[in-house]
Amino acid sequence: MSKPESVTDTPIRYFREQPFQAADVPSPAEREELMARIREQLKARDAVLVAHYYTDGDLQILADETGGCVSDSLEMARFGYEHPASTVVVAGVRFMGETAKILSPEKRVLMPTLEATCSLDIGCPADEFSDFCDQHPDRVVVVYANTSAAVKARADWVVTSSIAVDVVRHLHDQGEKILWGPDKYLGDYIRRETGADMVLWDGSCIVHEEFKGVELERLREEYPQARVLVHPESPAAVVDQADVVGSTSQLLKAVQTLDADTFIVATDKGIFHKMHELAPGKTLLEAPTAGRSATCTSCAHCPWMAMNGLRNLAHVLETGDQEIHVDPAVAEKALVSLNRMLAFGQQQKRPVLGTGDA
Repeated sequence: MSKPESVTDTPIRYFREQPFQAADVPSPAEREELMARIREQLKARDAVLVAHYYTDGDLQILADETGGCVSDSLEMARFGYEHPASTVVVAGVRFMGETAKILSPEKRVLMPTLEATCSLDIGCPADEFSDFCDQHPDRVVVVYANTSAAVKARADWVVTSSIAVDVVRHLHDQGEKILWGPDKYLGDYIRRETGADMVLWDGSCIVHEEFKGVELERLREEYPQARVLVHPESPAAVVDQADVVGSTSQLLKAVQTLDADTFIVATDKGIFHKMHELAPGKTLLEAPTAGRSATCTSCAHCPWMAMNGLRNLAHVLETGDQEIHVDPAVAEKALVSLNRMLAFGQQQKRPVLGTGDA
């Protein structure tokens, strides 16, 4: 079952038509000057930088060099919560900044740009999702971490991709029926893995939806010794060809531990920076996307992640602009669903934070 007709039926087409302003690439000299300014401002502002695996490599370098964190959205938020800095600077997309603010309401949370959002977030408006939930009052509402604070507040559970299967299997074993949102591909993967009765919201990631099974088959024929690593936000035709299906940190672990020299990777190519760092001798190939020659907006990289750059990072540190605010009442409700997941993970002795979710 899909979302109501009032929600855009073809969100991917809509997102492709939008103008995206990627951060400009500075010259080598300006790059060094900007990185020096950012290091200085982080100290002066009592700030810590947390960056997502999909952001530009220079931002990941800065986060690592300055005592920050490079990880998934929830680990970024957890790191910001535990770090003594009074300001957390989140290089990523808006829901990541909101999650950091939910866990650290007393801290100032800044982002290089508040315009960096996510197709999963945009494609799941809180009011329409709430109406969808109201149509299915007998179902437990489980939402992916890649959602707005308001959607998290409407949910019973928030899950990361690494623990989603376990949570849904647990609820299924208790006889519960599930309403899942927003990623239909991840939801379908969970449903196939657990056998749960699930109603799915019709959302998708514009990066992962572009990976195509037929083109992947052809690339595998060209590189028969390659292992295939796939994030479960991808379509089933891609997931079914994977040697490893997992969250970003699970894919990072696979590229280090599997007995292979070549990997075909079906997730945002921003992760290649950390993969090369952790496994420098490995050959990494991007899983193919449709329209690669001319028509694809995202190809294998999120256009909103690409909005984060050295210039706007330096600007936000120097001006204090682009601050994240979350309504305290919304944050309080969202924290309940987040804490439910964290308690479950602790009970199951499963890692939840730092497991690499988009």
